[in-house]
Amino acid sequence: MPTRRQPPARGAPQRTADQLHSAAIHLLRRLRGEDAAAGPSPPKLSALSVVVFAGPVTLGDLAAAEQVRPPTITRLVRELARDGLLRLVPDPDDRRIRRVVATARGRRRLLDGRRRRVAVLAASVAALSPAEQRLLSRAAPLIEALSRPPLSGAPRPS
Repeated sequence: MPTRRQPPARGAPQRTADQLHSAAIHLLRRLRGEDAAAGPSPPKLSALSVVVFAGPVTLGDLAAAEQVRPPTITRLVRELARDGLLRLVPDPDDRRIRRVVATARGRRRLLDGRRRRVAVLAASVAALSPAEQRLLSRAAPLIEALSRPPLSGAPRPS
């Protein structure tokens, strides 16, 4: 079995960040199994999620949100539209622009997958002691805040 290299210790923030990084990756892998039941691939589910939660977006905005090139997002959207999960509609203010919107089926598919993932996490949380549950409940908003992009002007790691 391969051994995991430990990064050089640079204080408590570095150790905490390393633990969070590792935990996030392992948690994502664990929950990906639930996504397999939803049907679309992880990249398709990610794009669908952006559209469901952000509302109608342009292909360019969706490509930027997903950090992929425009041809990649065009292909994903075409496949999701073929599956009846997304559709392209003209922008009401500028008919030259098309926006990507989720269909009712796409929204249902995404929310069903979310329910399955949350159920798996809830079972794991329920297995913790009451004190651990309280601690995790208090930490959850902090972890959520870390998942958001930093405010403009905030210091970036070097």
